Amino acid sequence: MPTNHGINVTELDTSLTTPAVVESGVPFVVGIAPVHSAENPVAVGTPVLITSWSEAVEKLGYFSKDLWSTFTLCEAMFTQFQLYGAGPVVFLNLLDPTTHKTAQSAAAMDVTYHRVSLPGIAINDTGLTVKDGSDTLTKDTDYEVFYSGDNMIVELLSSSTHYGASSLTIGYNKIDTAAINATAVATAFEKVELCLTTLGIVPDILLAPGFSQNASVAAVMAAKAASINGMFKAVALVDIDSSVATDYSGAITKKAADGLTDDFQIACWPMAKLGGALYHMSCQIAGAMCAVDADNEGIPFESPSNKGLQIDSLYLADGTTEVLLTKTQADQLNAQGIMTAINFINGWVAWGNYMACYPGNTDVKDYFIPNRRMFNFVGNTEIRTFWSQIDRPMTRRLVDSIVNSTEIWLSGMVASEYLLGARVAFVENENPDTAIAAGKIKLHNYLTPPGPLQELDFVLEYDASYITEAFAS
Repeated sequence: MPTNHGINVTELDTSLTTPAVVESGVPFVVGIAPVHSAENPVAVGTPVLITSWSEAVEKLGYFSKDLWSTFTLCEAMFTQFQLYGAGPVVFLNLLDPTTHKTAQSAAAMDVTYHRVSLPGIAINDTGLTVKDGSDTLTKDTDYEVFYSGDNMIVELLSSSTHYGASSLTIGYNKIDTAAINATAVATAFEKVELCLTTLGIVPDILLAPGFSQNASVAAVMAAKAASINGMFKAVALVDIDSSVATDYSGAITKKAADGLTDDFQIACWPMAKLGGALYHMSCQIAGAMCAVDADNEGIPFESPSNKGLQIDSLYLADGTTEVLLTKTQADQLNAQGIMTAINFINGWVAWGNYMACYPGNTDVKDYFIPNRRMFNFVGNTEIRTFWSQIDRPMTRRLVDSIVNSTEIWLSGMVASEYLLGARVAFVENENPDTAIAAGKIKLHNYLTPPGPLQELDFVLEYDASYITEAFAS
């Protein structure tokens, strides 16, 4: 056997585990996208991770504010990427152009500059028929079809003998979203379970603009936010229906009537406008929340309240009735666990720090938005970090390694002031021998996120002694 002459170095596996910090400020948005107009449409009912505006348009299609009430995902796309520059976003489109359609009878249409503009809901499929008099035209020989703006365009080709036609008779299939109702949207939130296995990400914000004002949808969103894959947690941003709640007191009444009191819900009212476009408050708050997270290295320890919103007015759902909200009225909404917006000292900002569970739930862990999100964040991160340790031999060294790794990570967040204090401990009376024998270990986390500065009082007092001081010789 040869002799080793000199110095030898070997390496051991590190006993500390680097935290797999979860993504924060990642919305999961369920709704309807104009995928029939998309260049590279996504599969129906499948979560897709979108990282940019151009990718969203390519895979989901896009129509302007005039069609947002039909194609609800367009509002979320525009808000996240164009207004707040926030991403990524997970979208779940429920529109299937092959089934969600009805036939539009053929009708004569004028040709302008060799083109006919059809509404954006028109579908470029086999149901499209184009005739010049009694002659049936052939696609890609006599005409081409493309989407531009909010329209589907039928353009005659210069090589066609029908290029000079002044009128065409056109029939087509058009999008019909009647079947995509509140029940369908509520059911679709189960698909958030697929995000980790298919995309490698767990969203922490749930959205359904245009649908979340339905009480049954809001309830399902809250339930799913509390338990994604049976372990991860998120928050559900839901809207209070401003077609019913027409003033701030009505919003308070409607919140109670719809049972919006869950620990994982954020209730929003009313709607907002910017440049004539009508937005659901939940979309605006989500955009601000994601932007704040991004400014804080992805740590959700700061409230979106008193942060700028991309709006210029508040409106009811009809889009014509403006809501003039005073700070006192906004405070009354906040006191009942409703987020809103105000235009006060620093322009238009989100206003409110409370989850929808407030004031019924007075546990500070639950009722402050940043506290709830930080508890979600810490728990989600620990699951992702230590999942690889499951089913390893359960020794004291393994437990100590998990504790030490967690302590180092938590200490780093304390040093950065994302937490006021934190520790993790193996508490012996929480781990009886019978539990350990059954392969169960419980580690106790203690953590205190910094709550938002809700109220600052300055006391002003007239001090006459300064008169003597000022006029002393």
